[in-house]
Amino acid sequence: MKVGNGTQRKFRAGVFRNTSSLIQQADTHFEAAHFRGLMAVYGRPLGGRAVSLPNVQGRHVIDFVRCSYLGLDNHPKIIAGAVAALNEYGALHWSCARTRLNFSILGDLEAALSELFAARVITYTTVLAANMSALPLVASGHLTGGARPVMVFDRLAHATLAFHKGTIATETKVQTIAHNDLDTLEALCRSNATVAYICDGVYSMGGNSDIGRLRRLQEQYGLFLYIDDAHGVSIFGAQGEGFARHQIAGSLGERTIIAASLGKGFGASGGMIMLGTARQEELFRRFAVAHAFSASLNVASIGAAFASQELHRTSELNRLQQTLRARVELFDSLIPSNQKGSSLPIRTVEIGDEMTAIGVARTLLDRGFYTSAIFFPTVARGRAGIRICPTAGHAEDDIRSLGLAVQEVLGEIVNGRQS
Repeated sequence: MKVGNGTQRKFRAGVFRNTSSLIQQADTHFEAAHFRGLMAVYGRPLGGRAVSLPNVQGRHVIDFVRCSYLGLDNHPKIIAGAVAALNEYGALHWSCARTRLNFSILGDLEAALSELFAARVITYTTVLAANMSALPLVASGHLTGGARPVMVFDRLAHATLAFHKGTIATETKVQTIAHNDLDTLEALCRSNATVAYICDGVYSMGGNSDIGRLRRLQEQYGLFLYIDDAHGVSIFGAQGEGFARHQIAGSLGERTIIAASLGKGFGASGGMIMLGTARQEELFRRFAVAHAFSASLNVASIGAAFASQELHRTSELNRLQQTLRARVELFDSLIPSNQKGSSLPIRTVEIGDEMTAIGVARTLLDRGFYTSAIFFPTVARGRAGIRICPTAGHAEDDIRSLGLAVQEVLGEIVNGRQS
């Protein structure tokens, strides 16, 4: 009985959420960030990365919050694609499950994306919907030869992955391991017949998975990989296939699924799943909850995504990828961060104290730069800071001006602490 209770406690530690405790620990800082005008901000887009924010003395600011890493979210061709689709179809949305009726243009989009990324692609309204649909199917064992896998989550797997642990635990065993702890993952592969690993390709607070070593574990132990590459798509690969997909030659096969975003780097809206086999696609189109019980992308989103996949086949994609790398390198020459030197376009400047980080973000906003104040539960307690996304859409002067502002604000903090 003691063994059973101990096992249950360990099991619950990796599965169950404590929302009440989370709110108690984080609510004060959320309240402060809202009070300082840093959260739930509303504005209008201007040219480039500029945004008009009425609550900032009527001025515009340069936005470093959006994850449009290639600056495509206001690209004229993508906007035109959305408008053209609306005009052609004369409707925005059909309130119908995807197992019943779909817009023809959606079939065209999924076929085009499948060819572009050399996979079987199914689209969803969000990456959250894609993950919610996929993870129970993986846990069921129908994608792993009938054997229910141990579902192993990286501790820093995105909230849209981790949220589903409780649901998945009704299907099979769930464990959580330390971030990028592939030694522990290998030990679990040795001691369990079937293991599925759930991780991000590019993590939202910086860093990435070791795709090469994960593939070696897959070859050696038959490890099933479920990779959420929402932040990696478009910015890597000759056709923007993403951080994870561009490192996997040929077919994804039976034991790799990649989720990705049609927003962020891709510049449109929605999410998608890249699958490797016809049987997987069949199961997803019949039993994935967001496919069987919810509707598709709306027509404007489909048109925008279709225009983006066309752009991904042109030389403009490579030019934008190179511009992004140049902006990231410029950022690193001006602002210290734990991600300095990485090719990934996510930077976090750690400050430590939560209220100080919120104050820094507000001071930067007053100086014309909107950055994200990050604190628990987004990052660990006592490791608050600001998150900054340099993009190909930023002018060099945007980066230089931000660099000067960050240097000045951090200098003021140091001088204040020393005085």
